[in-house]
Amino acid sequence: MGITVNCDRLQPIQAWFERQGWQPLPFQREAWEAFLAGNSGMIQVPTGSGKTYAAVMGAIAEMLDTPTTGLQLLYLTPLRALSRDIEHSIRRPITEMGWNLRVESRTGDTSSSKKTRQLKNMPEILITTPESLALMLSYKGADQLFKSLRMVILDEWHELMSSKRGTQTELCLSHLRSIQPQLRTWAVSATLGNVEEAAQTAVGLNVKPVIVQTDLKRDTVIKSVLPKSVDTFPWAGHLGLHLFEELVNALDIRKSTLIFTNTRFQSERWYQAISFAMPEHADKIALHHSSIDFSERAAIEAGLKEGRIKWVVCTSSLDLGVDFQPVERVVQIGSAKNIARLLQRAGRSQHVPQGTSEIFFLPTNALELLEISAFRHGLEQGAIESRRPLNKPYDVLIQHLVTLACGDGFHPKQTLNAIRQTVSYANLTDSEFDWILEFIEKGGKCLSAYPRYQKVVQENGIYRVTDAQMARMHRMSIGTITSNQLVQIRYMTQGTIGTVEEGFVSKLQPGDVFFFAGKQLEFFMLKDMVVYVKAAKKKSTITPTWAGGNLAISDTLSTHLRQEIERVKKYPKQNEECDRLSPILQAQSRISQLPASNEFLIECCKTREGQHLYVFPFEGRFVHEGLGFLWGYRFAKQKQATFTISVNDYGFEILAPKDYPFKDLFSQDFFNLDSLNDDIQSGLNISELTSRKFRGIAQVSGLVFKGYPSAKKTSSQLQISSSLIYEVFTKYEPDNLLLKQAEMEVLNEQLEVHRLEKTLDRLRQLTLVWKETKRPSPFAFPLLVERLNSRMSNESLLERIEWMKQQWANK
Repeated sequence: MGITVNCDRLQPIQAWFERQGWQPLPFQREAWEAFLAGNSGMIQVPTGSGKTYAAVMGAIAEMLDTPTTGLQLLYLTPLRALSRDIEHSIRRPITEMGWNLRVESRTGDTSSSKKTRQLKNMPEILITTPESLALMLSYKGADQLFKSLRMVILDEWHELMSSKRGTQTELCLSHLRSIQPQLRTWAVSATLGNVEEAAQTAVGLNVKPVIVQTDLKRDTVIKSVLPKSVDTFPWAGHLGLHLFEELVNALDIRKSTLIFTNTRFQSERWYQAISFAMPEHADKIALHHSSIDFSERAAIEAGLKEGRIKWVVCTSSLDLGVDFQPVERVVQIGSAKNIARLLQRAGRSQHVPQGTSEIFFLPTNALELLEISAFRHGLEQGAIESRRPLNKPYDVLIQHLVTLACGDGFHPKQTLNAIRQTVSYANLTDSEFDWILEFIEKGGKCLSAYPRYQKVVQENGIYRVTDAQMARMHRMSIGTITSNQLVQIRYMTQGTIGTVEEGFVSKLQPGDVFFFAGKQLEFFMLKDMVVYVKAAKKKSTITPTWAGGNLAISDTLSTHLRQEIERVKKYPKQNEECDRLSPILQAQSRISQLPASNEFLIECCKTREGQHLYVFPFEGRFVHEGLGFLWGYRFAKQKQATFTISVNDYGFEILAPKDYPFKDLFSQDFFNLDSLNDDIQSGLNISELTSRKFRGIAQVSGLVFKGYPSAKKTSSQLQISSSLIYEVFTKYEPDNLLLKQAEMEVLNEQLEVHRLEKTLDRLRQLTLVWKETKRPSPFAFPLLVERLNSRMSNESLLERIEWMKQQWANK
């Protein structure tokens, strides 16, 4: 790399490493030297390789060599759970070597008194989250707080970068760089496909990033928990919990294990099942997800590290870089849907350099056995997903500008120049920025008559928030994570258990029993957005559900999945998973066809429900949702009908009235890209989808206020508020930037139009295989069940599935 650094500056770091009996790894020394030479960049190495010390020790060496006062190292982490572990890791050498440095954390879990003290007397090293950093910038004197800052570390950058939290981080960094032009930024990431773009996004556009990598390899071994047999009629969830005994038998209670699920609902159900199967070890099994109270989560993490707790059923709350060295095994319930996510979770086991990660994969439906094989081949080829920064979300920028105005104020020209140094806002136009300034100063064209939307005032060319109540309301709303309104669950004795969504609680009656955080709870009452409960002896299977539970396979995994179908067609016995799948694959070949890599399979069949069209692009549920509505619209333009559409990761179904002539109407025009956006917007109720998306944008941009802690607004109140504003903007200001943003988020995030375009282009070049079948094939059956599941109770659905299986068994 050609960097020359005075090695004497690293002597204290080397001394501590020698005291541990360690030698710095080459990539760690490379990162320290790059920092000391004045560079910014990104450290991209496998999970468990020593990234934290690679990131911080260069800055600590400089702080020891040229000591000064005030905050000098800011460590940003996406999860509060990570901050405790990071603080412990950084404090360890400082304490052991007696270095005169303070390290503290500042997150939503930090007490108010400690936060107040920190603002008066900052530690040299502070670990915090993007939201807490933004909140610090909203206080008077913020510029003074950060004037001594030398370095910002962005931990788990791959997790932040492609979200609004990542955009918020970019904007906060742009302001910190305007305060301290010599500021160095280092991102840390384990799993990314587009390293150069990610590094540039982290350091800003006016800096050439140094990328530190390593040739350390961590092998990942995937083992399957296989069903004894599979049904030729597979459907989502038909395995899953039925395999809990097989899972328990495959594991060892003496080996510490993380059992990952994709949703909080799944984690609650699996914890119930495993606890039921092993009552004698109940004290060694725990449940961990983000809705469980902080103190209980912290106790579980401590128990896992100390070896008292052996198995933890968890969600993405333990995905990231928490250092659980005792963990020997990881289990993935259902497909991880994403190669990077699987690697991240597998990396929780044997969390040491060059350790071999072991992950058990338990399918929730038989077709996921194909995904296991696809994961293996993807990992062998080094495939990994890319994450990309967002393109100028206006709501985040509006929030950021009001945040700066609450603090020391901002000069528009200088701030615009700083904002344009971020990747997300590099192409922000003058007219867009002027519109946003008018919006926060006067309420824009539509809301100028309402004082609460006139948030900032100009004083000598500086924009400021001068109203104390306005500033207080804004600080309470800082953040970009929007979800359904959460309510707190407490025992009658005031002990806090966690949070659930308001929609779940609204269906409960006094005396109802539900299962949450591994406990049977009886609902007593809801008061002031707090649910009061008591422990219940009566058993219940009712479990809270949370929004946003559906994951879709990534573009990288979908490519390998299609290759896997081609491979299994040629080599049906290539591994255990494919061997176990053979009854399904044979049935698919008998009833319809297994598509080759150069073939595009469409099936058509008639049942008493109507005419079914089953289409199999194998591109993921989000792409299929857009494609299903697009084709539905293009069919209806030729022959009007009412369609019902269902989707999964493998394909989509369009259900039409009996004898609808799908095949006669179909043509190459269905692959046409020329009118894609217009047809999607016509085929979907785009205004309804945009209105829903606008609700989150309204919260982030400060158009609606959730209320004070003692008087939180309900979800329905927030929905009404945002819906009214949406209607006003639609009617009187259709070119409103926030409306345009909502529409683009629907197209790009919900429907993944960019992938949809590529999919149509790919499908157009394939050989079309149109099969008329007497009944739904094994590939089609899960789509039929997906549709029925949306309108039937679980018991009724199971009865209907059994009836259909009996009817079609011999066809």
